[in-house]
Amino acid sequence: MVPPVTLTPGQSYTFQTAFAPNAAGSVNGAITVASNASNTTVDISLSGTATASGLLTLSPASLNFGSVVVGQNKSMSATLGASGSSVTLSSATASSPEFTMGGLSFPYTIAAGQSAQVNITFKPQSSGSASGSVSFNSDASTTPMTETLLGTGTAAVQHHVDLSWNASTSTVTGYNVYRGSQAGGPYSKINSLANAATNYSDSSVQDGQVYFYVTTAVDSTGSESLNSNEVSASVPSP
Repeated sequence: MVPPVTLTPGQSYTFQTAFAPNAAGSVNGAITVASNASNTTVDISLSGTATASGLLTLSPASLNFGSVVVGQNKSMSATLGASGSSVTLSSATASSPEFTMGGLSFPYTIAAGQSAQVNITFKPQSSGSASGSVSFNSDASTTPMTETLLGTGTAAVQHHVDLSWNASTSTVTGYNVYRGSQAGGPYSKINSLANAATNYSDSSVQDGQVYFYVTTAVDSTGSESLNSNEVSASVPSP
């Protein structure tokens, strides 16, 4: 409503109108200006077209990362789409530091009928079940759009190689254990002192590697025998 305004001859007055549609479609209307002039009313015709807000879609609506070793990570992807009209994404917020999002820079506009892929990574910080979400904020009518996230952190497995051998038929004070990364050597000794027993556990191995072992017998003077027959061990990956 415009308050009463008095205009002198030759004077003008400017006012603004706003269009705030409630639904999609064409809209027509008018503003009637009443005065004490000879033409007591003047109608100003108005028209406008309202377009529907875009709909933001998300598929799948949830991601389950399964079991992931603590300190390692696993990535999965989801697809964001725009329906009806284009949608501009303004931001994305993760509810937990164990889940992070990548693949998009904001603001990001998805054209109507098009889609964009987003990558979400789970990096557990401790053992046990983890849950969280990533919320996507946009100018769509369906905002925020939330991706539900689940995963389980598992403790890293510490692998080791257990070795055993037959005792020497000579008088010995112990045994040395050697390890190499290829068949036939070269080998490096992995025990600091001669091993009195006829078994040894090597806990310094790395996941996914293959190792080659030989042993020697040591007498009281510190002299070593020739290398034993070589054996190999494959350490599984996590």
